[in-house]
Amino acid sequence: MGVLPDLGHGVFCVNPESVSYLLDRQCSRQWKKFLAALATEFASQIDAGELRALMSRIGTRFAVTNPIPPCSSVAEIQACMTAVWIDSDWGWVEVEEIDRAMRIVHQCAPLASAFGGEHVDWTPAFLEGVYQQWLAALGAGDTLRVRQVTRMDEFGRIEFRLSQD
Repeated sequence: MGVLPDLGHGVFCVNPESVSYLLDRQCSRQWKKFLAALATEFASQIDAGELRALMSRIGTRFAVTNPIPPCSSVAEIQACMTAVWIDSDWGWVEVEEIDRAMRIVHQCAPLASAFGGEHVDWTPAFLEGVYQQWLAALGAGDTLRVRQVTRMDEFGRIEFRLSQD
């Protein structure tokens, strides 16, 4: 069935099986079983707080090895970050300034597909680390921190905020 427009109303009907199929393919088959086993082993040996810290450090390392260029606007920041994610098949990001903070919404993160849905409490810290490093490199300073503010939904959507500690 797929995605069909509701003619005249602009509403879309989505077949849940199609969505499930597509989401499952966000991670290459050659890595799925390995990453799921890795995540399960990590979770059995390390508490969730330490796992979040580990994933954040991995995200920092990713950002250092995949830097974004200097940017002069929020639109440029969004475009540069999205370019990295699109190139890696990791979705995209939407960035906006709100209430003395920066709202960062990552769309279609493949974390549940790669590591398993039971690990979504700690795997998004990878993205937290990436965004923290990228924004620090752009001059965010020591008092501004990126924090996850929503749980990842079934479509891989996660919201973060850059604001003062």
